[in-house]
Amino acid sequence: MASGESQVQGSLSERELQVIELVAAGLTNQEIAEKLEISKRTVDNHISNILTKTETENRVALVRWALQWGKVCIDNVNCCPLPEPSSGNGSMPAS
Repeated sequence: MASGESQVQGSLSERELQVIELVAAGLTNQEIAEKLEISKRTVDNHISNILTKTETENRVALVRWALQWGKVCIDNVNCCPLPEPSSGNGSMPAS
């Protein structure tokens, strides 16, 4: 199942990930549109595409999916800080 998730993750755009985060925060499609400065119709399309890609049937299932795969953090639940990309040659600093 991990390979299926990685295919979904690879196929979600950066904008779709932003939309998922805002859905998880409880925003309506109109509020998401205003926050991202796009039309509500565009948000509707993003949500439809996301539901198809994640094989979820509604917003609740989508948020559950996003929590399961670590795509969102809600009220300090499922919040694992990701390592910062290294700006150097990838070696650890000397101690």
